[in-house]
Amino acid sequence: MAYVLDKGGHVLEMESAVGIPGSIAKAWARIRVKTDCSMPIAVSVRDQRLIWVGGREELARAFPAAALALPYHFAAVTTPVCSGGAVWGGLVLLWPSGRASGLTPRQRDVIDHACNEIGDLLRQAAEQGRPITPRPQPRLLDPRPFTDPDRRARGLALDCLNRLPEGYCCLDTEGRVSLVSAPAAELLARSPSELLGRPLWESLPWLNDPAYEDRYRAAVVSRQTTHFTVRGPGARQLTFRLYPGLTGITVRVAPARAARGVEPSLVAGPVVSSVTGPVVDPIAGPAAGPVVGPMVDAARQPRVMALHEMLHLATALARAVTAQEVVDLVADHVMPVYGAQALAILTWQDNRMRVAASRGYSQEAVERYDSRPVIHQTGPPDHYEANGPAFFGTWDELRRHRPNSIRADDMNAWAFLPLATSGRPFGTCVLAYARPHRFSGEERATLTALGGLIAQAFERARLYDNKHQLAQCLQASLLPHQLPEIPGLEVAARYVPALPGMDIGGDFYDLIRLSPTMAAAVIGDVQGHDMNAAALMGQVRTAIHAHASAGAPPGEVLAHTNRLLAELSPDRFTSCLYLSIDLEERTACLSSAGHFPPLLSRPGAATQVIDVSPGPLLGVDPDAKYAATDLVLDPGSILTLYTDGLIEVPGLDLGDAITGLARRFAPSRGRPLCDLAADLIDTAAADQRTDDIAVLLLRDTGAP
Repeated sequence: MAYVLDKGGHVLEMESAVGIPGSIAKAWARIRVKTDCSMPIAVSVRDQRLIWVGGREELARAFPAAALALPYHFAAVTTPVCSGGAVWGGLVLLWPSGRASGLTPRQRDVIDHACNEIGDLLRQAAEQGRPITPRPQPRLLDPRPFTDPDRRARGLALDCLNRLPEGYCCLDTEGRVSLVSAPAAELLARSPSELLGRPLWESLPWLNDPAYEDRYRAAVVSRQTTHFTVRGPGARQLTFRLYPGLTGITVRVAPARAARGVEPSLVAGPVVSSVTGPVVDPIAGPAAGPVVGPMVDAARQPRVMALHEMLHLATALARAVTAQEVVDLVADHVMPVYGAQALAILTWQDNRMRVAASRGYSQEAVERYDSRPVIHQTGPPDHYEANGPAFFGTWDELRRHRPNSIRADDMNAWAFLPLATSGRPFGTCVLAYARPHRFSGEERATLTALGGLIAQAFERARLYDNKHQLAQCLQASLLPHQLPEIPGLEVAARYVPALPGMDIGGDFYDLIRLSPTMAAAVIGDVQGHDMNAAALMGQVRTAIHAHASAGAPPGEVLAHTNRLLAELSPDRFTSCLYLSIDLEERTACLSSAGHFPPLLSRPGAATQVIDVSPGPLLGVDPDAKYAATDLVLDPGSILTLYTDGLIEVPGLDLGDAITGLARRFAPSRGRPLCDLAADLIDTAAADQRTDDIAVLLLRDTGAP
């Protein structure tokens, strides 16, 4: 499977695949790089490393969601496709499980060489303004070396097979019959013309069961011989043995008693038997998954492959913490599998429709839906229950039951899935199709179950979004909206919250005017990432502001604030760095309560880390004392204050991180502080930091 990374670098889109059924390719067509840790290829691309998975057990340990979605025995390699120092895509290769314990040096060289060549092609195409973009559906390549096989050779092969007492037929990777012998056609009670070009389970109603197709999928993916026994025409028990190859499957069909003498070591997997030949809707999509034992009515049981897809989606949705993540995951997993072209989640407020999120719809369509009055349909459509899902295969059918409906982007079929939690409806998920679509019974059941998954995940994400937005508003209201302008002092401040999915933090900063030539600056970090941390941050900032305005020196400002914090919240601690600047004397006085040392950049000299004697964190010891450190500031000197989010990287010593920051920070004379602050923030954000970042830069401009 070959993937191309989208323009934003967030999504891997499958460009082509070879050797696997199309339904499996569709299920893996879109993979999110930064948020989907359950897929090996996502981790390979994100970490820019090759990953080898030796078998199903190893896959289940490292990537349980992937093992759940593809429950077959195989080994795999996933690797990024790179060129010019950038990642352009990824490559997935599958092996039969147990064939090798790892890659040989020769295999590794071939893979690396191929990825380098592919990466160069992708990079060159992008540089020439012709970037390679995948099709809406991945290409399924024919593994055969010749597109026009020798008909005479095929005729000779068929003539040879017709002489054998058992029946033989050949299936391609999609399960379609490409060759069938005369004894096979006789055993299956079908003419060759009825079988050729169609999957066996579509031509034979008694074979249209997920368990039998699962044996076929297991053979294709695992490259292991599988078998099953089924009651065929005239109540005759037939045994099917499937022998896999690169271009498809060779199937041996024989009466069950004639197949009993086959050596057991030639087969793999359980025998799947059926007392009665189950019949399902022939338009149902492909299925797979392990089912053992007597079969029940297939019309009442879900497709096995759909079950694995749903489990995979449920596992992914459990990690989604924002409404947009829910929509992205649903669209990535559902739209390619079910062939939908657009998806929207609609909620309502004050009897008006709101488009909470969408994928595939144009902006014009979203605007037409948004804010429309909520109007119920005039009568129940076919297969419709009150407050239940509704399926419309054509525009005429939708308009007949819902005359007030609007048609956006020329869609022709729709599935409306109600979203409700605890019995309380709050919205609808709409799947739209560009062409008329007949919804089978199995598809209706699967999509109905999908609506329940979406409802639970979306409501949870919506509650999280509301809580997170409230906390962010609280924190934003407690941070200074505008820093005072002080002659002789240039100031720039930046605050960046943690990555999506993290709670609110307690980072804060402030600049205080003490007199026409005196100013104070403070930066700190309250322990915790919750509403209490944000509220306590506001109290600490207010206390420091009050004591600083009263004229207390830096050490006393921290001591007074420390005593107050010990009384207000004895179980919360705060790091803090406070300094006062005398712009007339060009000096600074600093005190630290366990905070990181500031950086000092003098014109023409390397940035240095200021050696400050830190006292204990605020709130630890109510009687703590805080020492002061004096500095001389040259005209043009820059003081950089920051919180831990700017420097902390897992596995990196904090001392080394601070030293590295000082070495990298080399401000040029005259460059605005806002640009320097942005550079610091952008560098940290590129490293995917998981904590808030606050930066405060101060420059003595040399003007009194």
